[in-house]
Amino acid sequence: MRPSPVLSTRVLLICAAIGVATGILGGIAGLATPVVIAVAPWAYGLVLGSHVLPGIIAQEVLRRPLVALVTHVVAALISSAFNPAWSLRFIGTALLFGAIQEGVAALTRYRSWGAWRFFVSAALIGVFVAVVVFFAVDLGKFALWAQITYLIVSVLGPVAWTAVGLAIGSALSRAGVVRR
Repeated sequence: MRPSPVLSTRVLLICAAIGVATGILGGIAGLATPVVIAVAPWAYGLVLGSHVLPGIIAQEVLRRPLVALVTHVVAALISSAFNPAWSLRFIGTALLFGAIQEGVAALTRYRSWGAWRFFVSAALIGVFVAVVVFFAVDLGKFALWAQITYLIVSVLGPVAWTAVGLAIGSALSRAGVVRR
């Protein structure tokens, strides 16, 4: 008897469907990015935080290794259609966020699927995003209130989007997208 592959055709199709849906949202977030950075850079963490959705939904629905990474890559390819010049940014973000989500799941040996685990990965992503984007947009030139707000929103943005992703994933599971 052949062992079943980690990523069967069924699993890959579910990853692709989630990736397309979240990739469209990611593309819209990408289009909104220049406006947000120009008008309210302190709110950018909320926009960037939306990119946690592919992996969160995939892991919540499928609860298998590699689904976050695969779904993130599909979402990045779809997002790239909205702004091809940002393709490498979308793919880089997908690989980073997917790796963090897979890493946290791997630390629990893909056996713990409680909400806390998803929020740990969201907080890690939020802290990473806060530090990187702080320097990328030179937030140091802004007023102290904007810097503090930025740091709070950057960490809480991925956490809030994770809550949304868990709700979507739970609803998909209840709808029978996956047989356990």
